[in-house]
Amino acid sequence: MKKILLWLLPVTVLAQVPVAHFNNIKQLTNGGSNGESYWAPDSKRIIYQSTRDGRECDQQYIMNADGSNQHMVSTGKGVTTCGYFTSDNKHIIYASTHEGGEKCPAPPPRNRGYLWGVHPTFDIYLATDEGKIIKKLTDQPGYDAEGTINPKTKRVLYTSEKSGDLEVWTMKEDGSGKKQVTSTEGYDGGAVFSHDGKMMVWRAYRPDTPQKVATYRELLKDHLTAPMKMEINVANADGSGAKQITNFGCASFAPTFTPDNRKILFASNKNKCDSGDFELFLMNLDGSGLEQVTSFGKFTAFPEFSPDGKKLIFSSSYQSRTPYEFNIFSVDWKP
Repeated sequence: MKKILLWLLPVTVLAQVPVAHFNNIKQLTNGGSNGESYWAPDSKRIIYQSTRDGRECDQQYIMNADGSNQHMVSTGKGVTTCGYFTSDNKHIIYASTHEGGEKCPAPPPRNRGYLWGVHPTFDIYLATDEGKIIKKLTDQPGYDAEGTINPKTKRVLYTSEKSGDLEVWTMKEDGSGKKQVTSTEGYDGGAVFSHDGKMMVWRAYRPDTPQKVATYRELLKDHLTAPMKMEINVANADGSGAKQITNFGCASFAPTFTPDNRKILFASNKNKCDSGDFELFLMNLDGSGLEQVTSFGKFTAFPEFSPDGKKLIFSSSYQSRTPYEFNIFSVDWKP
């Protein structure tokens, strides 16, 4: 197995930022492009994806909650996304293209606008928290990625192209019991359960004209999707009772439930659509009571609350020194 790389970085304690819900903001990473960080069930460790160490695309890393002992746990091949700890606190899942090739997949063409690659070689793998792959959880043609887990119900939410469209599916942690839970044409992804496992929230793009449908299908055929017009949706955990709760016409994504399951925290560029200026916003489950939480400027996204409800982590370009630097921060959360 490839030798695990260690990147031990000091935690940077920043001057207090005037954010109503934040106390004691700390920078956990220092340089590189770091994002999509998620807590272990015991709130003591964090898994996240990072482009660093001279690599050209993301691999999966684990660190302690204080930012110490940062080390790679994926194969170092292909590109990875969306790592998550399983309920036993000893294993992880993540999506990777490494079986489709050792190199990073080619980036989307720039002449077609800002696009995401939905690589058909992405599959979801189960591994030990030291990086040894145990099992391949998805194994069909097309995109399978974006897995998250509710530790109480031990169910996984993920996005799959198995039906011919990008829909949200659910399965057990061992890959069994797969079930499709969304079915409306358009991209559905980035789904997470509420902490009690009774609800789910996700981002979705719904092409609402024949021309938009045709464009969406053309992009998907080329393993691409356009992410700049996405809205937040909620539903019961089985997908029933689905409801769109934002209507900004912008890019809203990375939603997560607050520890009491009564509100949703998410990222959006609603203040400046079609830009890379994202902040965190808080709202009720029906979309009412919208509150802007951060005002850092540039990019802040991927919030997640610790299972004990005490802390929040997120990725941000706050105080970055280079254009593509994004670091992971933690704060004490004030409801």
